[in-house]
Order: sequence, then structure tokens, then C-alpha cells
Amino acid sequence: MTSRIARGFDLDAAHAHLRRSDARLARWMRRIGPLQLAFDLRFETVDALARSILHQQLSGRAAATITARVAALMPRGRLTAAGLQALDAAALRAAGVSVGKQAALRDLSARALRGGIPSARQLEHLDDAAIIAALTQVRGIGRWTVEMLLMFRLGRPDVLPVDDLGVRQGAALVDGLAAAPTPRALAARGACWAPYRSLAGFYLWRVVEHARRDA
Repeated sequence: MTSRIARGFDLDAAHAHLRRSDARLARWMRRIGPLQLAFDLRFETVDALARSILHQQLSGRAAATITARVAALMPRGRLTAAGLQALDAAALRAAGVSVGKQAALRDLSARALRGGIPSARQLEHLDDAAIIAALTQVRGIGRWTVEMLLMFRLGRPDVLPVDDLGVRQGAALVDGLAAAPTPRALAARGACWAPYRSLAGFYLWRVVEHARRDA
């Protein structure tokens, strides 16, 4: 376990590094403008992971509806380990939660009750690799899900989610490619963005949104 790692990073330094290290990305950065990102919002690990599980393989609206139904069954609307364990299969099924996701929520809550899921405070003392190793033990939680937590919740500066289709599509637009690069190719391509690959990822998502608006 490391000393506490502060949430977020120096956005000015990150913007400057990306503009300096990658002329093609820099052109898109100028079009989009500086990104303002907030990493100080409070969260609980179980709540964040449970919401990620509920959102998997669903459209935004459907996922939000099901998550709201489950949250309504929880004390104060927070998805806690004890609250999830207390819900029976019938209640989850009535909320629209599939059998597979029920199993994932059961595994998450059981691990948390045994002390196997680091709290948000504890995550701040773990490096990225340790967090990925710990949380991907949960059924239904893969590397991509943990990378989203690292980027959006903890504000870790050097995470590049190479399996994310939106990030890969953004890279294709930046480089003028006919098809999205493979994860391996994107990892090699993004080496120049280190140690601020997270900001590059945030921009690549925006590149896709910007291109769609232009179209």
C-alpha cells in the first residue's frame, strides 16, 4: 500500500504535455477547447461498482431506469453491501435486474461484507495496478469498468482504456484512419501521451462527439 494518492492531476500541465507531444491530437484539442474535469465528488466503492454492473449492456435510459428502481429499495438511495444482500431475487427481478447481474451484485456485496472491497478512502492508498487486481476479482467487473473508476472517480492521470470503442474511434479520427486501431495498436500509439494518458482518453471521447455534431 502506498501513501495517499491525491485525486486528480494538474490539468494545465497535462494539456501542455499533450499539445507538445502530439501535433495531430493538439489540432483537435484546439477545436474542442480546454476540458474542465472534477474529481472531488464523494463516492462509495460498492455503490459505484453496483451502478456499473447495472449499466452493463443497456442503453443509457434503460440502465438509468433500472438503477433508479434498485436505489429506491435502498436506505437513502445508496447501493450498499448490506442493502443489496437483503434484497431477494424477486425484488431484483421486479426492478428489471437480469439473473446474471443479480449474481454479480451478490458477489460484490458478499465480498464487501467480508472486507474484500476497498473503500473509497482505501483506494486512495493503492496504485492503479493494485486497484485493478483487487476489483476485477468481482464477478461481472472487468478491467474496463475499473479503468472508468480510476479515470472518473479517482482522477488518476495515466489511464488509457484501450478496449473502449469510443476511445479507439477517437484515435482513428485523430489519425485519419479508415478503421479504429486495435487495443494493442492504440496502446503503442498512446505511449507519447504518458504520463497524462487519461486526459488523452477524455479528449478522444470528445473527438467522436465533436465529429458527430459536425456531421
